[in-house]
Amino acid sequence: MATSTLAQMTKKEFTKILSNVVEQKLIELYGDPDEGLIIKDQLRKRLVRQKKATSKGDRGVDLSSAMKQLGLG
Repeated sequence: MATSTLAQMTKKEFTKILSNVVEQKLIELYGDPDEGLIIKDQLRKRLVRQKKATSKGDRGVDLSSAMKQLGLG
């Protein structure tokens, strides 16, 4: 990151740093709840497909549409 002080950061930069700090602290306090679990091959393939799709910019269905499809809103 090019900026060096909080006053020089953009809101986006600050939000990213804060998010990372919170995530690190939660992992430090509670650990990784999935640590040691085995991922089935089918789930691994799905996660790889999703990662490729999101890296291309595909964000899937928005929350309000998903809720409507599930009859929740």
